[in-house]
Amino acid sequence: MGITCSVVVPVYNSQPILPDLVTRLAKVLPGISDRFEVILVNDGSRDESWQTICQLVQLYPWVRGIDLMRNYGQHNALLCGIRAANYDLIVTMDDDLQHPPEEIGKLLQELDQGYDVVYGIPETMPHGLWRNLTSKLTKQVLARIMGINTIRNINAFRAFRTKIRQAFELYHTDTVILDVLLSWGTSRFSTVVVRHDSRKIGRSNYTFHKLVGQALLLVTSFSTAPLRLASWFGFFFALFGMGVFIYVIGRYIFLGYSVPGFPFLASTIAIFSGAQLFSIGIIGEYLARMFNQSMGRPPYVIKASTQHSQAAIL
Repeated sequence: MGITCSVVVPVYNSQPILPDLVTRLAKVLPGISDRFEVILVNDGSRDESWQTICQLVQLYPWVRGIDLMRNYGQHNALLCGIRAANYDLIVTMDDDLQHPPEEIGKLLQELDQGYDVVYGIPETMPHGLWRNLTSKLTKQVLARIMGINTIRNINAFRAFRTKIRQAFELYHTDTVILDVLLSWGTSRFSTVVVRHDSRKIGRSNYTFHKLVGQALLLVTSFSTAPLRLASWFGFFFALFGMGVFIYVIGRYIFLGYSVPGFPFLASTIAIFSGAQLFSIGIIGEYLARMFNQSMGRPPYVIKASTQHSQAAIL
């Protein structure tokens, strides 16, 4: 049996570049896959992206379109497309052609070596210093949460086996980090170096602030490490407070007077207060996540979907 492949692309304000993306996919996919489809998930675009997707669907029988009710985020849109995929292998890529369609073959070849998930990592980091450092830190935190010590460069350009989605089939929370969900179904990850082109239009929506927020979302939604950190902080400062108490009592017993001065007392109180506020802040983050999950908000809501009038699974 030959290779069958579903390409899932989250779309956000990419009307001008979508025809070029699909045209390049049309040249690449027949050479690497016997049967294939491209699923374009419109994630609440504010331009005419959905109208362009509908036009492309009528031009190409293997293109399908899904329109979400609003902007849910890249990973949520990907989850929607992944659940709609029909074929054995799934490839995810951005809509801005920074992930060249011509490099998909490299991902599939590496996947054929017995791996379940393969990331296409760029030869060079494409952004500025601070963006690259923040992105690298976020990816390392994500790899640690996933428990995959061999992977340190996680990327949105990925290929994996469709059967892995069974591991998160019942996941219906609006907080979605796709890579963590994939790690629930396998530990066989690999990477392959691919070409990374410059962005054709616009600029990335992942600012420094959003990357920091995503890192916080990762550690508080899919890990208990911050709670352990708060416990260690409490333990450390409890020991520190005990040491200060022993020092004050010992000084009074052996020297006959206590430690003078308000600054010493004020600084000690400030240290303890800061530690308590830090720990309470971490617990508050977890309570906020639990509150959001208790509301039962779905990861996405589909507004409309479309496919070619003569379409069938190729």
